[in-house]
Amino acid sequence: MVNQMVKHSSKSLNRTFAALADPTRRRILAHLAGGDQCVTDLAGPHKMSLPAVSKHLRVLEKAGLLRRRRYGRVHQIHLKAEPLRQAAQWVEKYRKFWEGSLDRLADYLENRAKQSPKKEAR
Repeated sequence: MVNQMVKHSSKSLNRTFAALADPTRRRILAHLAGGDQCVTDLAGPHKMSLPAVSKHLRVLEKAGLLRRRRYGRVHQIHLKAEPLRQAAQWVEKYRKFWEGSLDRLADYLENRAKQSPKKEAR
């Protein structure tokens, strides 16, 4: 049976969530939300080597979360929000599903409590 709630490519979502699992990569994305930056600018706040930052950037790039442009030796990094939007839509569908399910459960339990007579203490 196919889950109707999953419209997006599971590979794409897997890569997005895997990339977002690391706090350093989330901080890099937060920095990029303010505008394009070069790799050395992104490395500064993280107190890590350029090769280490480049590894994180490759993971984000494979997940489709950023685009890299080269101007000579300078690599300019640009945030691509579409995979984040798709992940947020996926999470939102499940949030609505579970909220609805929990609301129905609460209604059921309330109705059941109203229907059952209270037992008197002896």
